[in-house]
Amino acid sequence: MTMMTNQPVVLVIDDSRDIHDILSVRLRPEDVALHCAMDAHDGLAKARDLVPDLILLDIDMPGMSGLELCQKLKEEAATASVPIIFLTGSTDLDSKVQGFDLGAVDYVTKPFQPAELRARVRAALRTKRYHDLLARRAQIDGLTGLWNRSYFDRRLDEETAAVQRYGRKLSLVLLDVDHFKRVNDTYGHPFGDRVLQLVGEAMHRALRTVDAPCRYGGEEFAVVLTQTDLAGAMIVAERLRTAVAALGLTHRGTPVHVTASCGVAAGELVAPASRCTAALLVEMADEALYAAKQGGRDRVSAAHPMTVPMTGQLALA
Repeated sequence: MTMMTNQPVVLVIDDSRDIHDILSVRLRPEDVALHCAMDAHDGLAKARDLVPDLILLDIDMPGMSGLELCQKLKEEAATASVPIIFLTGSTDLDSKVQGFDLGAVDYVTKPFQPAELRARVRAALRTKRYHDLLARRAQIDGLTGLWNRSYFDRRLDEETAAVQRYGRKLSLVLLDVDHFKRVNDTYGHPFGDRVLQLVGEAMHRALRTVDAPCRYGGEEFAVVLTQTDLAGAMIVAERLRTAVAALGLTHRGTPVHVTASCGVAAGELVAPASRCTAALLVEMADEALYAAKQGGRDRVSAAHPMTVPMTGQLALA
């Protein structure tokens, strides 16, 4: 989990406490949050937990080497984009070439020259900031400012994997603007776009910062709710429905009442939890959304429990 701090997070993985102490002093002017690990295994665990902005990694460590650890970090989705600067006392060209081939962005040779060390760390952090900014922009829906479908698909895959492995709570809300085609046909597409923008703003106001509101497609939205059970998700969905109904839209002075229907699914409804997939959760939420629309719209409906036998066929629990 990424640390909630304005400071860049830097993880040092080196088996020498002296190196940790030196780096702590040398990097103090850079105002970074420095974390330390004494070996590759501890470093891998901390990298997974922190997802730092930069890793300073010693090549020569007992057990797993820095080169081996670099390969593992680059193979994992959560840490693949974290820049790695190797720390080495060696000038061996083959090791440097191997490190670059594995994905390292730079080398710093021991003993450290303070100015050079700080300059290389600043450069790596600056590149990471630009990378994160571009990646974020690529996952934002241009009309509503919410996460886009690409982000939704990736995020839900990650969260359902956590349900399968660790039994974590996870819920999904699908929200659809009622009679949206009628709104477009009656008031025009620019007004319809404005409706979608205001729905996106209402969702931002109604949700926690840890929630993931997304534009699923057209007039349909999705919210990935981590650590949230079905009861909690139903409360969130009702809050969203109420927020949309309260928008108070007008077109050329004429009031336009817009409503939304919500379908809610949760990992706890799937038995066994190890069979909870992103596709199944979307299917369940979509069926609940259909039920809400069939029930008169402007309402929230919950999915039914499902059992998933090993054949993959679905059945009501």
